[in-house]
Amino acid sequence: MIDRGDVQPVQLGSRVIEPHSRPYLIAEIGVNHEGSIERAMDLIRLAKEGGADAAKFQSYKAEKLAALTSPAYWDLREEPTPSQFEMFKKYDVFDKGDYEHLAAYSREIGIDFLSTPFDLEAVRFLEPICPFFKVASADITNVPLLRAVGECHKPVVMSTGASNRDEIEGAIRILEEAGAADVIVMHCILKYPCDYQSANLAMVSDLSRLFPGRLIGYSDHTRPTPDMLPLIAAWLAGAAVLEKHFTYDKTLSGNDHYHAMDVSDCRRFREQCEFVQLLLGQSKKEALADEATARQYARRTLFTVRQINAGEVVAGCDLIALRGATGIPVSEWDDVLGRTAVRTVGKASPLLREDLS
Repeated sequence: MIDRGDVQPVQLGSRVIEPHSRPYLIAEIGVNHEGSIERAMDLIRLAKEGGADAAKFQSYKAEKLAALTSPAYWDLREEPTPSQFEMFKKYDVFDKGDYEHLAAYSREIGIDFLSTPFDLEAVRFLEPICPFFKVASADITNVPLLRAVGECHKPVVMSTGASNRDEIEGAIRILEEAGAADVIVMHCILKYPCDYQSANLAMVSDLSRLFPGRLIGYSDHTRPTPDMLPLIAAWLAGAAVLEKHFTYDKTLSGNDHYHAMDVSDCRRFREQCEFVQLLLGQSKKEALADEATARQYARRTLFTVRQINAGEVVAGCDLIALRGATGIPVSEWDDVLGRTAVRTVGKASPLLREDLS
């Protein structure tokens, strides 16, 4: 895992996030509730059961989001709806009261509630119920929206799919000038689904280099693998915040089901994180107590290859370094050579300090 000691911790909802802490996992329910408040609540519960830190939705009205003629940008073999407006119109049924209800349920069961705002009205009604804001990749150049989010003076998690450095820097500047508390930059590939070879997780490291002092995250659109390796790899590359679409049934076609994780995937990811953290252990390099025996008996000490008589000067050809921890450590080789034996040392014997002048 990349050492990012320059990064200050950020309070995200119920947790304080640091570069080396367990990743903050956002279960992006989005509109996989398909317009059902009951299903939305079930998905929140499943996200909590799976170990996610936050359950996130998307707050929009199709008329404020996409033109009637807006073409699709997703894989039409997976989601055949050819129009953005038509697609978004299907599931924009929730209103302010519904999101307040979902936020209250999230608090009740102990998971952070989030929803991405896609218009200024959504920013206003989400501000009291979201501990921080998420900005979608497609809105990284949306100046009015960014300014409204920043004016809420909360942390912001911002996806950077399909953007370049100048656009990211510009968005951060607008958010911070408006008053955003912290801006976490999320690597993202704006493709649904994202092929594994297109994930480019090395960009996480590049974002860390480009934006020192900031937490970096990753929003994943690849299909989940049995071992959840894309998320694990992103975390090890330095992503402290992770986001992935979440569904109740991965076999469903359309919408965001086909590249989403389910509760089992989420739970498996958390188990993998715990195991990886166990493997990572402490960051300071030093000999551990568990290595004491090996340190003593696996290291080499000096033995004689012939009998060395008292009064003889010790040469390199008289010695061999063998494991056994009974003689002078081989690390003192240079100090031993040229010294005089004060007593006779038999062949194949450990050479001791008291044998030398």
